[in-house]
Amino acid sequence: MTDYETLNHVATARYSCRAYRPDPVPRDVVAQIVQTAQRVPTWCNAQPWQLAITDGAGTERLREGLYAHAMKTPPEPDIEWPKDYPGALGDRRRTCGYQLYDALGITKDDRASRAAQMMENFRFFGAPHVAIVTTPSILGTYGAVDCGGFVTAFTQTATALGIGTIAQGAIAAQAPFVRSHFGLPEDQWVLCAISFGYPDNDHPANSFRTERAPPADVVTWFDT
Repeated sequence: MTDYETLNHVATARYSCRAYRPDPVPRDVVAQIVQTAQRVPTWCNAQPWQLAITDGAGTERLREGLYAHAMKTPPEPDIEWPKDYPGALGDRRRTCGYQLYDALGITKDDRASRAAQMMENFRFFGAPHVAIVTTPSILGTYGAVDCGGFVTAFTQTATALGIGTIAQGAIAAQAPFVRSHFGLPEDQWVLCAISFGYPDNDHPANSFRTERAPPADVVTWFDT
Protein backbone atom coordinates (compact mmCIF):
# COMPACT_ATOMS: atom_id res chain seq x y z
CA MET A 1 0.00 0.00 0.00
CA THR A 2 1.03 3.60 -0.50
CA ASP A 3 1.62 5.81 2.55
CA TYR A 4 -1.77 7.41 1.98
CA GLU A 5 -3.53 4.06 1.72
CA THR A 6 -1.91 2.90 4.96
CA LEU A 7 -2.86 6.09 6.77
CA ASN A 8 -6.42 5.96 5.48
CA HIS A 9 -6.72 2.30 6.46
CA VAL A 10 -5.66 3.03 10.04
CA ALA A 11 -7.89 6.12 10.31
CA THR A 12 -10.86 4.14 9.03
CA ALA A 13 -10.15 1.12 11.23
CA ARG A 14 -10.03 3.17 14.45
CA TYR A 15 -13.23 3.14 16.50
CA SER A 16 -14.28 3.82 20.09
CA CYS A 17 -13.71 0.50 21.83
CA ARG A 18 -16.14 -0.18 24.68
CA ALA A 19 -15.17 -3.74 25.68
CA TYR A 20 -11.69 -5.13 26.36
CA ARG A 21 -9.83 -8.30 27.14
CA PRO A 22 -8.03 -8.22 30.50
CA ASP A 23 -4.56 -8.77 28.99
CA PRO A 24 -2.23 -5.85 29.80
CA VAL A 25 -0.40 -3.95 27.07
CA PRO A 26 3.38 -4.22 27.54
CA ARG A 27 4.96 -0.97 28.67
CA ASP A 28 7.37 -0.86 25.76
CA VAL A 29 4.37 -0.93 23.40
CA VAL A 30 2.72 1.92 25.32
CA ALA A 31 5.97 3.87 25.05
CA GLN A 32 5.98 3.21 21.30
CA ILE A 33 2.46 4.63 21.01
CA VAL A 34 3.38 7.76 22.97
CA GLN A 35 6.60 8.27 21.01
CA THR A 36 4.74 8.26 17.69
CA ALA A 37 1.90 10.42 19.02
CA GLN A 38 4.49 13.00 20.10
CA ARG A 39 5.09 13.83 16.43
CA VAL A 40 1.88 15.86 16.09
CA PRO A 41 2.25 19.62 15.47
CA THR A 42 1.80 22.01 18.40
CA TRP A 43 1.91 25.78 18.84
CA CYS A 44 5.62 26.74 19.18
CA ASN A 45 6.38 23.02 19.59
CA ALA A 46 5.19 23.31 23.19
CA GLN A 47 3.95 19.68 23.39
CA PRO A 48 1.78 20.61 26.39
CA TRP A 49 0.26 17.22 27.23
CA GLN A 50 1.11 15.21 30.30
CA LEU A 51 -0.11 11.67 30.86
CA ALA A 52 -0.95 9.72 33.99
CA ILE A 53 -1.18 6.09 32.83
CA THR A 54 -2.51 3.29 35.02
CA ASP A 55 -1.64 -0.39 35.02
CA GLY A 56 -2.74 -3.41 37.05
CA ALA A 57 -3.81 -2.50 40.58
CA GLY A 58 -3.47 1.18 39.69
CA THR A 59 -6.25 0.85 37.12
CA GLU A 60 -8.49 -1.02 39.53
CA ARG A 61 -8.00 1.52 42.32
CA LEU A 62 -8.87 4.41 40.00
CA ARG A 63 -11.79 2.50 38.48
CA GLU A 64 -13.38 1.80 41.84
CA GLY A 65 -12.76 5.24 43.30
CA LEU A 66 -13.82 7.25 40.27
CA TYR A 67 -17.00 5.25 39.68
CA ALA A 68 -18.08 5.61 43.30
CA HIS A 69 -17.32 9.33 43.25
CA ALA A 70 -19.12 9.95 39.96
CA MET A 71 -22.24 8.15 41.22
CA LYS A 72 -22.77 10.83 43.88
CA THR A 73 -20.99 13.95 42.57
CA PRO A 74 -22.23 16.40 39.92
CA PRO A 75 -19.93 17.31 37.01
CA GLU A 76 -17.15 19.79 37.73
CA PRO A 77 -14.98 20.00 34.58
CA ASP A 78 -12.03 22.37 34.25
CA ILE A 79 -13.22 23.55 30.83
CA GLU A 80 -16.89 24.41 30.34
CA TRP A 81 -18.78 21.70 28.53
CA PRO A 82 -20.72 22.38 25.32
CA LYS A 83 -23.96 24.24 25.99
CA ASP A 84 -25.75 22.54 23.12
CA TYR A 85 -25.32 20.42 19.99
CA PRO A 86 -27.45 22.23 17.39
CA GLY A 87 -28.47 20.93 13.98
CA ALA A 88 -26.27 18.28 12.40
CA LEU A 89 -24.06 18.18 15.51
CA GLY A 90 -26.96 16.94 17.60
CA ASP A 91 -28.06 14.52 14.89
CA ARG A 92 -24.63 12.88 14.84
CA ARG A 93 -24.53 12.71 18.63
CA ARG A 94 -27.94 11.04 18.84
CA THR A 95 -27.17 8.61 16.04
CA CYS A 96 -24.02 7.47 17.81
CA GLY A 97 -25.95 6.89 21.02
CA TYR A 98 -28.72 4.99 19.27
CA GLN A 99 -26.18 2.75 17.53
CA LEU A 100 -24.62 1.85 20.86
CA TYR A 101 -27.95 1.18 22.56
CA ASP A 102 -29.20 -0.88 19.62
CA ALA A 103 -26.02 -2.97 19.68
CA LEU A 104 -26.52 -3.63 23.41
CA GLY A 105 -30.25 -4.27 23.10
CA ILE A 106 -31.20 -1.20 25.15
CA THR A 107 -34.50 0.35 24.09
CA LYS A 108 -34.93 4.11 23.73
CA ASP A 109 -37.37 4.28 26.64
CA ASP A 110 -35.13 2.29 29.03
CA ARG A 111 -33.60 5.28 30.74
CA ALA A 112 -32.16 3.28 33.63
CA SER A 113 -30.12 1.04 31.32
CA ARG A 114 -29.00 4.00 29.26
CA ALA A 115 -27.82 5.81 32.39
CA ALA A 116 -26.03 2.67 33.61
CA GLN A 117 -24.25 2.34 30.28
CA MET A 118 -23.16 5.98 30.45
CA MET A 119 -21.68 5.36 33.90
CA GLU A 120 -19.47 2.65 32.40
CA ASN A 121 -17.30 5.54 31.22
CA PHE A 122 -16.09 5.80 34.81
CA ARG A 123 -15.13 2.13 34.83
CA PHE A 124 -13.26 2.63 31.55
CA PHE A 125 -15.42 -0.03 29.88
CA GLY A 126 -13.27 -2.69 31.50
CA ALA A 127 -10.02 -1.52 29.89
CA PRO A 128 -6.81 -2.63 31.66
CA HIS A 129 -5.25 0.82 31.24
CA VAL A 130 -6.30 4.45 31.17
CA ALA A 131 -4.24 7.49 30.23
CA ILE A 132 -5.39 10.74 31.85
CA VAL A 133 -4.50 13.65 29.55
CA THR A 134 -3.73 16.98 31.22
CA THR A 135 -2.32 20.34 30.13
CA PRO A 136 -1.12 23.50 31.92
CA SER A 137 -4.07 25.83 32.44
CA ILE A 138 -1.90 28.84 31.59
CA LEU A 139 -1.97 27.76 27.93
CA GLY A 140 -5.76 28.01 27.86
CA THR A 141 -7.79 26.76 24.93
CA TYR A 142 -4.83 26.43 22.60
CA GLY A 143 -3.09 24.01 24.92
CA ALA A 144 -6.25 21.91 24.85
CA VAL A 145 -6.34 22.11 21.04
CA ASP A 146 -2.75 20.83 20.87
CA CYS A 147 -3.69 17.95 23.17
CA GLY A 148 -6.56 17.05 20.85
CA GLY A 149 -4.03 16.37 18.12
CA PHE A 150 -2.06 14.17 20.50
CA VAL A 151 -5.18 12.19 21.44
CA THR A 152 -5.91 11.55 17.76
CA ALA A 153 -2.36 10.38 17.10
CA PHE A 154 -2.37 8.18 20.20
CA THR A 155 -5.60 6.42 19.23
CA GLN A 156 -4.55 5.89 15.62
CA THR A 157 -1.09 4.62 16.54
CA ALA A 158 -2.67 2.20 19.00
CA THR A 159 -5.02 1.01 16.25
CA ALA A 160 -2.03 0.32 13.98
CA LEU A 161 -0.63 -1.91 16.74
CA GLY A 162 -3.88 -3.83 17.25
CA ILE A 163 -4.83 -2.03 20.46
CA GLY A 164 -8.32 -0.65 21.08
CA THR A 165 -8.92 2.82 22.51
CA ILE A 166 -11.68 5.19 23.48
CA ALA A 167 -11.17 8.89 24.12
CA GLN A 168 -13.41 9.92 27.03
CA GLY A 169 -14.37 13.50 27.71
CA ALA A 170 -16.67 12.16 30.45
CA ILE A 171 -13.72 11.68 32.78
CA ALA A 172 -13.09 15.44 32.79
CA ALA A 173 -16.42 15.80 34.62
CA GLN A 174 -14.62 14.68 37.77
CA ALA A 175 -11.48 16.77 37.32
CA PRO A 176 -10.99 17.62 41.04
CA PHE A 177 -11.16 13.93 42.01
CA VAL A 178 -8.74 12.94 39.25
CA ARG A 179 -6.29 15.65 40.27
CA SER A 180 -6.46 14.59 43.90
CA HIS A 181 -6.11 10.89 43.06
CA PHE A 182 -2.90 11.41 41.12
CA GLY A 183 -1.55 14.32 43.15
CA LEU A 184 -1.62 16.66 40.15
CA PRO A 185 -1.13 20.41 40.63
CA GLU A 186 -4.17 22.66 40.68
CA ASP A 187 -2.95 24.53 37.58
CA GLN A 188 -3.04 21.36 35.48
CA TRP A 189 -6.31 20.95 33.56
CA VAL A 190 -7.80 17.48 33.24
CA LEU A 191 -8.92 17.27 29.60
CA CYS A 192 -9.96 13.69 28.97
CA ALA A 193 -8.96 10.08 29.35
CA ILE A 194 -7.92 7.47 26.81
CA SER A 195 -8.89 3.99 27.96
CA PHE A 196 -7.00 1.31 26.07
CA GLY A 197 -6.20 -2.37 25.81
CA TYR A 198 -6.74 -5.33 23.52
CA PRO A 199 -10.32 -5.23 22.19
CA ASP A 200 -12.94 -7.87 22.89
CA ASN A 201 -14.05 -8.27 19.29
CA ASP A 202 -16.96 -10.54 20.22
CA HIS A 203 -18.65 -8.01 22.50
CA PRO A 204 -21.74 -6.34 20.97
CA ALA A 205 -20.57 -2.90 22.11
CA ASN A 206 -17.79 -3.18 19.54
CA SER A 207 -20.03 -4.32 16.70
CA PHE A 208 -20.98 -0.95 15.18
CA ARG A 209 -19.12 1.90 13.48
CA THR A 210 -20.12 5.55 13.31
CA GLU A 211 -20.39 7.39 10.01
CA ARG A 212 -18.39 10.46 8.97
CA ALA A 213 -19.69 13.49 7.12
CA PRO A 214 -18.50 13.79 3.50
CA PRO A 215 -15.98 16.55 2.67
CA ALA A 216 -18.71 18.59 0.97
CA ASP A 217 -20.44 18.99 4.34
CA VAL A 218 -17.43 20.56 6.03
CA VAL A 219 -15.50 22.39 3.29
CA THR A 220 -16.41 25.74 1.77
CA TRP A 221 -14.25 26.71 -1.23
CA PHE A 222 -13.32 30.32 -1.96
CA ASP A 223 -11.75 30.52 -5.41
CA THR A 224 -12.58 34.06 -6.55
